[in-house]
Amino acid sequence: MTAPEALYRSTLSSLKLRARGKVRDIYDIDEKRMLIVATDRLSAFDVILPDPIPGKGRVLTRISNFWFKKLQYIMPNHLTDIPLEQVLPDAAERAQIEGRAIVVKILKPLPVEAIVRGYLIGSGWKDYQKSGSVCGIKLSAGLQQAQELPEAIYTPSTKAAADQHDENVSFEQTVTLMGRDLAEKVREASLKLYKEAAAYAKKRGIIIADTKFEFGVDDAGVLYLIDEALTPDSSRFWPADQYHVGISPPSFDKQYIRDYLETLDWNKTAPGPALPPEVAAFCAEKYREAEIRLTQESFK
Repeated sequence: MTAPEALYRSTLSSLKLRARGKVRDIYDIDEKRMLIVATDRLSAFDVILPDPIPGKGRVLTRISNFWFKKLQYIMPNHLTDIPLEQVLPDAAERAQIEGRAIVVKILKPLPVEAIVRGYLIGSGWKDYQKSGSVCGIKLSAGLQQAQELPEAIYTPSTKAAADQHDENVSFEQTVTLMGRDLAEKVREASLKLYKEAAAYAKKRGIIIADTKFEFGVDDAGVLYLIDEALTPDSSRFWPADQYHVGISPPSFDKQYIRDYLETLDWNKTAPGPALPPEVAAFCAEKYREAEIRLTQESFK
């Protein structure tokens, strides 16, 4: 199969660029709607790498849309039913972002990233080894790397700019940022979304070890799920048949890229190192495999 053409940066002349994030380009449509384009950029250790992962943006879009639809009974999301053709009538301009763009409601994003951890891995494992806690939450002694936690835990962080590192914060700090009522709603929604998605994914051979959600509110204060949902970019996916306690399992997400970068003499600050083509291609294939397992559909 021919590798899909990569899109590192979108260029739409008919819409005003609002912002470029680590992965997504955002354009204004009108005062109530905007266009989000998932590019093939990849960030690792909060640094945008110079090489794209071909087709990644389309995979992220399809997976997110799958979860938005599946989990909308728990809470609403930012999607609209407006087709891309309506906001980008020019076919040539539309072609560069086909399959990787969504029209969404403009909402007020909350100032935290809602992280849920179901397994002891990554920075959580390092934290536990040092302190017996994860982000200030005390855990039982004697837990092993990659072990499933008795209960999923909520460990929010701040939102960093594109070239900055996110910082873990306590739940009480999120109360200070957005009020107790909203902070508790975000925590409750995050844990419920994670538990529902993790149970579904496990039946399809994927363990969701942890994930990150983002939320926004409308003018009436209604909470919405925004940005992306349960993708290989925002989550740690493990193949269930290769999972063992005590080791870091192989993954369907960008952990493969992180592991490669850890072998380099790089201080994890911008600019990021170039990726060998075979490393980028392998990562792209793992993203597609995750999509097929979760959605049960194969896309060319």
